[in-house]
Amino acid sequence: MNSDQTVSSDQSDTAKADYQSGKAAFERGEYRKAVQFLESAKTLVLPMSRFGGEVQIWLVTAYEAMGQRSDALTLCRELSRHPDLKIRKQGQRLLYILEAPRLTTRPEWLTQIPDLTNLEHGDARDRPTAVTISPIKQPEKPAFQLEAVVDPKQVVQSNRFVWVALGVGAIVLGGLLWFM
Repeated sequence: MNSDQTVSSDQSDTAKADYQSGKAAFERGEYRKAVQFLESAKTLVLPMSRFGGEVQIWLVTAYEAMGQRSDALTLCRELSRHPDLKIRKQGQRLLYILEAPRLTTRPEWLTQIPDLTNLEHGDARDRPTAVTISPIKQPEKPAFQLEAVVDPKQVVQSNRFVWVALGVGAIVLGGLLWFM
Protein backbone atom coordinates (compact mmCIF):
# COMPACT_ATOMS: atom_id res chain seq x y z
CA MET A 1 0.00 0.00 0.00
CA ASN A 2 1.39 3.42 -0.93
CA SER A 3 1.67 6.16 1.64
CA ASP A 4 -0.60 8.45 -0.40
CA GLN A 5 -3.52 6.02 -0.23
CA THR A 6 -6.10 6.22 2.51
CA VAL A 7 -7.14 3.42 4.79
CA SER A 8 -10.82 2.52 5.18
CA SER A 9 -12.29 2.13 8.64
CA ASP A 10 -12.69 -1.63 8.11
CA GLN A 11 -9.02 -1.93 7.17
CA SER A 12 -8.09 0.22 10.15
CA ASP A 13 -10.09 -1.98 12.54
CA THR A 14 -8.59 -5.14 11.05
CA ALA A 15 -5.10 -3.63 11.27
CA LYS A 16 -5.61 -2.72 14.94
CA ALA A 17 -6.92 -6.21 15.71
CA ASP A 18 -3.98 -7.84 13.91
CA TYR A 19 -1.57 -5.48 15.69
CA GLN A 20 -2.99 -6.38 19.11
CA SER A 21 -2.99 -10.09 18.25
CA GLY A 22 0.61 -9.83 17.06
CA LYS A 23 1.72 -8.11 20.26
CA ALA A 24 -0.08 -10.69 22.39
CA ALA A 25 1.44 -13.58 20.43
CA PHE A 26 4.91 -12.03 20.77
CA GLU A 27 4.50 -11.64 24.53
CA ARG A 28 3.46 -15.31 24.78
CA GLY A 29 6.58 -16.32 22.86
CA GLU A 30 4.67 -17.35 19.74
CA TYR A 31 6.95 -15.46 17.37
CA ARG A 32 5.81 -17.12 14.15
CA LYS A 33 2.19 -16.09 14.83
CA ALA A 34 3.37 -12.63 15.85
CA VAL A 35 5.16 -12.17 12.54
CA GLN A 36 2.08 -13.31 10.62
CA PHE A 37 -0.27 -10.93 12.47
CA LEU A 38 2.13 -7.99 12.32
CA GLU A 39 2.87 -8.48 8.62
CA SER A 40 -0.87 -8.54 7.99
CA ALA A 41 -1.32 -5.34 10.00
CA LYS A 42 1.58 -3.71 8.12
CA THR A 43 -0.15 -4.29 4.77
CA LEU A 44 -3.32 -2.61 6.07
CA VAL A 45 -1.78 0.59 7.49
CA LEU A 46 -0.02 3.58 6.03
CA PRO A 47 3.66 2.76 6.62
CA MET A 48 4.65 6.40 7.19
CA SER A 49 1.95 7.02 9.80
CA ARG A 50 2.71 6.83 13.50
CA PHE A 51 0.60 3.69 13.90
CA GLY A 52 2.28 2.16 10.86
CA GLY A 53 5.63 2.86 12.49
CA GLU A 54 4.56 1.19 15.75
CA VAL A 55 3.43 -1.89 13.83
CA GLN A 56 6.80 -2.01 12.07
CA ILE A 57 8.75 -1.59 15.35
CA TRP A 58 6.98 -4.64 16.76
CA LEU A 59 7.59 -6.47 13.50
CA VAL A 60 11.33 -5.78 13.78
CA THR A 61 11.42 -7.35 17.25
CA ALA A 62 9.36 -10.33 16.05
CA TYR A 63 11.70 -10.84 13.08
CA GLU A 64 14.70 -10.78 15.40
CA ALA A 65 13.03 -13.25 17.77
CA MET A 66 12.37 -15.58 14.82
CA GLY A 67 16.02 -15.36 13.77
CA GLN A 68 15.22 -13.36 10.63
CA ARG A 69 17.95 -10.81 11.28
CA SER A 70 18.27 -9.63 7.66
CA ASP A 71 14.54 -8.80 7.52
CA ALA A 72 14.79 -7.04 10.87
CA LEU A 73 17.79 -4.99 9.72
CA THR A 74 16.13 -4.02 6.43
CA LEU A 75 12.97 -2.87 8.16
CA CYS A 76 14.97 -1.08 10.84
CA ARG A 77 16.89 0.88 8.22
CA GLU A 78 13.56 1.99 6.72
CA LEU A 79 12.30 3.00 10.18
CA SER A 80 15.41 5.09 10.82
CA ARG A 81 14.12 7.39 8.02
CA HIS A 82 10.50 7.45 9.25
CA PRO A 83 8.80 10.90 9.23
CA ASP A 84 7.62 10.56 12.85
CA LEU A 85 10.45 11.59 15.22
CA LYS A 86 9.60 9.06 17.95
CA ILE A 87 9.43 6.15 15.50
CA ARG A 88 12.61 7.32 13.77
CA LYS A 89 14.52 7.39 17.09
CA GLN A 90 13.23 3.95 18.08
CA GLY A 91 14.24 2.62 14.69
CA GLN A 92 17.72 4.11 15.04
CA ARG A 93 18.12 2.62 18.54
CA LEU A 94 17.02 -0.81 17.35
CA LEU A 95 19.34 -0.58 14.35
CA TYR A 96 22.24 0.29 16.65
CA ILE A 97 21.45 -2.74 18.83
CA LEU A 98 21.03 -5.11 15.88
CA GLU A 99 24.26 -3.98 14.23
CA ALA A 100 26.29 -4.24 17.44
CA PRO A 101 28.87 -7.03 17.45
CA ARG A 102 27.82 -10.22 19.19
CA LEU A 103 29.66 -11.01 22.38
CA THR A 104 31.20 -14.42 22.78
CA THR A 105 30.39 -16.43 25.87
CA ARG A 106 32.48 -18.97 27.66
CA PRO A 107 31.01 -22.37 28.44
CA GLU A 108 31.67 -21.89 32.17
CA TRP A 109 29.39 -18.85 32.16
CA LEU A 110 26.41 -20.95 31.09
CA THR A 111 24.29 -23.37 33.06
CA GLN A 112 23.27 -26.53 31.24
CA ILE A 113 19.64 -27.53 31.74
CA PRO A 114 19.03 -31.26 31.31
CA ASP A 115 16.54 -32.42 28.68
CA LEU A 116 13.53 -33.87 30.52
CA THR A 117 11.31 -34.51 27.50
CA ASN A 118 11.79 -38.30 27.57
CA LEU A 119 11.56 -38.63 31.33
CA GLU A 120 8.26 -40.53 31.36
CA HIS A 121 9.38 -43.03 28.75
CA GLY A 122 12.79 -43.62 30.27
CA ASP A 123 14.05 -46.07 32.83
CA ALA A 124 12.54 -46.09 36.33
CA ARG A 125 15.95 -45.14 37.72
CA ASP A 126 15.70 -41.82 35.89
CA ARG A 127 12.41 -40.85 37.52
CA PRO A 128 12.39 -38.77 40.65
CA THR A 129 11.48 -40.78 43.72
CA ALA A 130 8.92 -39.82 46.29
CA VAL A 131 10.30 -37.89 49.22
CA THR A 132 9.21 -38.95 52.69
CA ILE A 133 8.73 -36.21 55.20
CA SER A 134 9.42 -36.94 58.83
CA PRO A 135 7.29 -35.30 61.51
CA ILE A 136 8.60 -32.04 62.89
CA LYS A 137 10.14 -32.36 66.34
CA GLN A 138 8.84 -30.02 68.98
CA PRO A 139 11.56 -27.78 70.41
CA GLU A 140 12.75 -28.56 73.91
CA LYS A 141 12.20 -26.15 76.77
CA PRO A 142 14.37 -23.06 76.51
CA ALA A 143 17.51 -22.94 78.66
CA PHE A 144 16.37 -19.70 80.30
CA GLN A 145 13.06 -18.35 81.50
CA LEU A 146 11.99 -14.72 81.54
CA GLU A 147 10.91 -13.26 84.86
CA ALA A 148 7.27 -12.40 84.90
CA VAL A 149 7.48 -9.66 87.56
CA VAL A 150 9.77 -6.61 87.36
CA ASP A 151 10.88 -4.97 90.61
CA PRO A 152 9.99 -1.22 90.46
CA LYS A 153 13.03 -0.29 92.64
CA GLN A 154 15.39 -1.62 89.99
CA VAL A 155 13.70 0.54 87.36
CA VAL A 156 14.07 3.68 89.52
CA GLN A 157 17.75 2.92 90.20
CA SER A 158 18.48 2.53 86.50
CA ASN A 159 16.81 5.93 85.85
CA ARG A 160 19.39 7.62 88.12
CA PHE A 161 22.03 7.01 85.46
CA VAL A 162 19.88 8.75 82.86
CA TRP A 163 19.45 11.81 85.12
CA VAL A 164 23.18 11.95 85.82
CA ALA A 165 23.99 11.68 82.11
CA LEU A 166 21.49 14.43 81.25
CA GLY A 167 22.98 16.67 83.97
CA VAL A 168 26.53 16.20 82.71
CA GLY A 169 25.38 16.90 79.15
CA ALA A 170 23.62 20.11 80.27
CA ILE A 171 26.75 21.29 82.08
CA VAL A 172 28.94 20.64 79.02
CA LEU A 173 26.51 22.48 76.72
CA GLY A 174 26.24 25.35 79.19
CA GLY A 175 30.02 25.62 79.34
CA LEU A 176 30.29 25.66 75.54
CA LEU A 177 27.66 28.40 75.27
CA TRP A 178 29.40 30.44 78.01
CA PHE A 179 32.75 30.42 76.18
CA MET A 180 31.33 31.35 72.78
